[in-house]
Amino acid sequence: MKEKLYLHDNVAIINFDLAYPTTMSELLGSRSLGLFAKKYFKHLEKRDPDMYAWLTNGFTMDQATRALSRVFRQLIVMNPDEIDDYYLTDKKKLLEFVEGLYNYWKSHQRFSYTRQRYTGRNSSSFVLSDSNFNTLLRSTYRFLEQKLQGRKSGVYRQLQAGTNSAMSTYRPRKLTFPETYKAYADIPMIEAVMLRTPMILTTRSNKRTGMFEETNANPVEYFTGDKSTWFCYPAKVGALLVHIYFHRDFTCSGVSLANLFELASPEEAQQKPDAIVQFANEDGKAETTFYYDAENELYVGNVSYMQQAEYFGYMKKMVLTLHNLVMMRRGWLPIHGAFVNITLYDGKRKGIMLMGDSGAGKSESIEALKALGNDVIKDIEVVFDDMGTIHIEDGVPYGQGTEIGAFIRLDDLDPGTPYRDMDRSVFINPDVLNARVITPAAPYSVIARNHKIDLFCYANNYDTDLGMRNIEDMNEAKPIFVEGKRMAKGTTQEVGLSTTYFANPFGPMQKQEVCDPIIDEVFDTLKANNIYVGEIFTHLGLDRGDRDGINVAAQELLKFIQEG
Repeated sequence: MKEKLYLHDNVAIINFDLAYPTTMSELLGSRSLGLFAKKYFKHLEKRDPDMYAWLTNGFTMDQATRALSRVFRQLIVMNPDEIDDYYLTDKKKLLEFVEGLYNYWKSHQRFSYTRQRYTGRNSSSFVLSDSNFNTLLRSTYRFLEQKLQGRKSGVYRQLQAGTNSAMSTYRPRKLTFPETYKAYADIPMIEAVMLRTPMILTTRSNKRTGMFEETNANPVEYFTGDKSTWFCYPAKVGALLVHIYFHRDFTCSGVSLANLFELASPEEAQQKPDAIVQFANEDGKAETTFYYDAENELYVGNVSYMQQAEYFGYMKKMVLTLHNLVMMRRGWLPIHGAFVNITLYDGKRKGIMLMGDSGAGKSESIEALKALGNDVIKDIEVVFDDMGTIHIEDGVPYGQGTEIGAFIRLDDLDPGTPYRDMDRSVFINPDVLNARVITPAAPYSVIARNHKIDLFCYANNYDTDLGMRNIEDMNEAKPIFVEGKRMAKGTTQEVGLSTTYFANPFGPMQKQEVCDPIIDEVFDTLKANNIYVGEIFTHLGLDRGDRDGINVAAQELLKFIQEG
């Protein structure tokens, strides 16, 4: 990144390699602060013309910012009464400006960036640098506030005054890339991420629309990125390596990946990826597409630069779509659902896998089970909370996960659930419908190994039946799963009763001819291994406020586990 401070809409990225103030004087005299102050001036010109007129007072914006910088630095060594300056003739007004500037800064999605000369996960200098910057901003604000109000404050709040997150990056040196993909070679890769949790982010888009469609053109051919405006998050998605390249305007989504996908080490990241995502590509196409490069055995996904792509679901689901396409080529069946291992205090242990599309009640059923079985459940091990796989080894079906975190819709969870892990979570638009939280769920070592399946149920959110239903005839059960029926709840563009092939629009729906024989093989194997297959009735599509249905379903689940 070439700029010291990059500003775009509500995104602010500080390049610590070029600008890192260590004292109040350096901060108050910095060009970066002046740049941000001018942005605030433009904001005031529209929102508070009286304040804008007082600040400029016949000056240009450049002159006003320089004059303010000078008076603030004078306040470091002098008292207001000792300084003869226009702005100090109304200390109350100047204090109002300082508070407004501080709050305007905090209203941005703020990130710091630094490039490590030598890679090594043991280095935490970027975390210390960011923490010191956070302390400097907060202490500078407090200093000016107390100077202008003429007294010390009685209450101190340790706010995230600096950034929401920090990135340490490196330039990849030995990428195992086919020549076709050399355009990605110089883009900085993320080595480590620091999140100031609980992190609250706001985006202008809050739901996903459209489908991920296959294209005949390789997106790398119209990739517009470069090393000064893009970053790469090398992710371990299940057993796969996916290079996720994103435009810096979407750093909000990029750093949030750290709570969802395991970050590959520099040694792992230099290997040939199984898939590549280019996110927010300025191609003018408004597309969400994928391409299979048969020669290089590589899937490439493209999400165009567009406002609706600010919704984190675009990045997450594109990554999972490519994962699913790769795994189907290997004969593995992608499952859109939730899978947990439940261990009771009496030693009984069951692998519970629920399948269903968005809003069906997969995660909500598990959360209800947690609450109901609090006295008898010793441990709940999450394998996946959204997307996983079933594969067959030696005639036995096993499940694996893809994500180390969960991207959970807050609307349907028990009110206390989101706050249990809030100290590690990223909240996205928590004040609106379809609010989400990204929270850690399981170590990578857990999601990437085989897990035995004891129950495989379709999450039915549209029927009035209660509890669960066991279906022994696979010819009856399979069509229910394949039809993928659900009552849509507004998390995507769908409304009302809808169907999606195998409840999975992220790969299986696009490649039904590949998925069909895998489904047949898996269901035959489930039957041969006497695994419980059926439906669980969640009622979430009928009345979101009525939790009786999902509580009865949780009781049935607990009974199944207890009966061993």
